[in-house]
Amino acid sequence: MAATDSATASSAGRFHPGIIAGAGIGLRSQHYRDILTTQPEIPWFEALTENYLGGGSPLANLERIRERYPMTLHGVGMSLGSTDPLNEIYLNKLKALADRIEPAWVSDHLAWISTEQQYVHDLLPLPYTEEALQHVSARIRQAQDLLGRRLLIENPSSYLSFKHDEITEWEFLGELARQADCDLLFDVNNAYVCAMNRGIDPRHYLDSLPADRIREIHLAGYEEHDGYLFDTHGYRVREPVWALYRATLEKFGPIPTLIEWDTDIPSFRVLETEAKTAQAQLDRAK
Repeated sequence: MAATDSATASSAGRFHPGIIAGAGIGLRSQHYRDILTTQPEIPWFEALTENYLGGGSPLANLERIRERYPMTLHGVGMSLGSTDPLNEIYLNKLKALADRIEPAWVSDHLAWISTEQQYVHDLLPLPYTEEALQHVSARIRQAQDLLGRRLLIENPSSYLSFKHDEITEWEFLGELARQADCDLLFDVNNAYVCAMNRGIDPRHYLDSLPADRIREIHLAGYEEHDGYLFDTHGYRVREPVWALYRATLEKFGPIPTLIEWDTDIPSFRVLETEAKTAQAQLDRAK
C-alpha cells in the first residue's frame, strides 16, 4: 500500500492515528529530505520525542512527514524508575506534542535517568523487586493520567543482575502491565542482549509476556565485545535477533515492528532494506 493512499487518511489530511501496521522505520533528521522528496512506501515512522519538544525546524519537518504517514512517539525522558517526582514540565510538553502530532501511541522505557533532578544520558536499570514494581506502576499510572493516554513501556537492555532481584525481568514486565494498566513495547534486540549478557534463554520472554499487552516490536543491531554484547543500535539486525523475532511472531502474531538505528546512522536505503526483511517476516506470520 502506498503511503499516500487516501483511504487511510483522515478528514484533516493526516493518516488516522490508530492505523499502525507493518514494518516502520525510526525517523532521523538525516533522512527528512529523502522522505519528503521521495515519499517511500514505508507504512509508519516513529519519532524520538525529545527531538521535537523545542519546536523549530525539527517540529516543522515532523509535521510535514506526519501529513503523509502515521506516527508514534518514543521517548527516553520520563525516568519512570527514578525516585524523583515525575517531571511535570516534561510531561506537559509531551502532552502538547502528542495532541499536535496525534501519534498512534507514546512509549518510554523501564529505566531511570535522573536522581535529585540531575539527569544522565543513559537508561539505567532497576532491581526487579515487589517494592520497585509498586513504585514504577504508580508512576506509570500517574504519567498516563497526566497525558490522558495509555503508555507503552519498553524492556531494557542490561549487562548485570541485581542481588536483590525477586522475580525475572519478563515476570516484572507482565505484572507491571497489569498493575499499571499499560501496554508493552517488546525490543527483541534488547531481550537478546540482556539474555546473552546474563546467561538467560531469551525465549523465556516469549513464554511469560502477556500477548494482549504487546503493541509494538523494536529491532536493532548490537555490538560484539569480548565476553558481552553492547547495545548500540548502530548495526544491521543480527541473525540471532532475526531468529528470536521469528519466534516472537510465531508466538504473538504480526505485531507492528520498527527498525531502530541510533548511532552511525546509514543511508535511508539501508533502513528500507532492513524494514523489507522485517515485513517479509510479518507477511509470513499472517
